[in-house]
Amino acid sequence: MLKKENRLKSKSAFSATYNNKNTLNSESIILYLGKIKIDKNCPTRVGFVVSKKVHKRAIRRNRIKRILRENIRLIIKNDSENLINNYQSLIFVAKPSLLDKNFLEIKKNILTLLNKIAIKNL
Repeated sequence: MLKKENRLKSKSAFSATYNNKNTLNSESIILYLGKIKIDKNCPTRVGFVVSKKVHKRAIRRNRIKRILRENIRLIIKNDSENLINNYQSLIFVAKPSLLDKNFLEIKKNILTLLNKIAIKNL
């Protein structure tokens, strides 16, 4: 389970991240980036969105969110390259093509997006 300090929960935090209008795309995930951190000591907060357009059943949508959360938890735990630590908040939005992917393919998509962030910051 993702630590409480790393969860993005409030509607205002989601709105602020969306209003920043800084996005990256992969084949099955859209990543919204929040503001760049000034204080590196505070943790990055992560949110997940899977809409009814992805799948009408809540069981499938929740499964996708669980897989995304677990992948991010593992990335944060093993983050030796600080791929995720440059922004205040991140929102991962699932596309319908994510339904056909397994755990490792989703992890590969997330790492691709995080590597794009690292390249973008250079």
